[in-house]
Amino acid sequence: MNARVLIVDDEIALCDTLRLILAQAGFESMIATSVSEAKTVLEGGLPNLILLDWLLKEISGLDFLRLLKREERTRGIPVIMLTAKGEESDKVQGLEQGADDYVTKPFSPQELLARIKAALRRIDPGSMTQDVIYDDLILHHAKQVITIRHHRLRCTAMEYRLLGFFMTHPDRVYYRDQLLDLVWGRDVHVNERTVDVHVGKLRHLLKPFGKDILLQTVRGAGYIFSINNN
Repeated sequence: MNARVLIVDDEIALCDTLRLILAQAGFESMIATSVSEAKTVLEGGLPNLILLDWLLKEISGLDFLRLLKREERTRGIPVIMLTAKGEESDKVQGLEQGADDYVTKPFSPQELLARIKAALRRIDPGSMTQDVIYDDLILHHAKQVITIRHHRLRCTAMEYRLLGFFMTHPDRVYYRDQLLDLVWGRDVHVNERTVDVHVGKLRHLLKPFGKDILLQTVRGAGYIFSINNN
């Protein structure tokens, strides 16, 4: 079955263009021109990915993103923001709320499709075939969730993938550009600040349990998941 993409944008002409681009690439698509319509679509079934415009009229795309990431049912759906906002501070704001990637308008069909395919590959659980355990920190392969002392962490698909990479590659320093290649994918056009944002979010999730110290910054280099010094 082809991947299904939900387009949430109040520009009807752009929605029609996006539907055509996706159809030519073999994707199924659904269109919602408002948050209310998007909620109705989601009630009928979940897409594999959401293309979400930042500047919606009903509520902002960023506010809707927060709602999606707050709900257990929709939290794991990757979201690519469509936006005219190209400033780094805007991108960081969206990433901090759980966006997986950005496409800044105007964009080419090739760029959009590359980002969609990369986002869908990132949520493929094939790279981890069993639970990953360190002490009482567990990544549950079958359910794609993280628990500490039986408490389930409210994480996104990207946070799960990033922590999974660190836990399966402990005690080795990885540069930011290496993490972008290995975790995000080589054809994803995001900058190294993206890594900092997601590491920060992981530390925030782990901190109440005293596990944030496992993710250490190596000044001038990158990050290491250090278990030998704990």
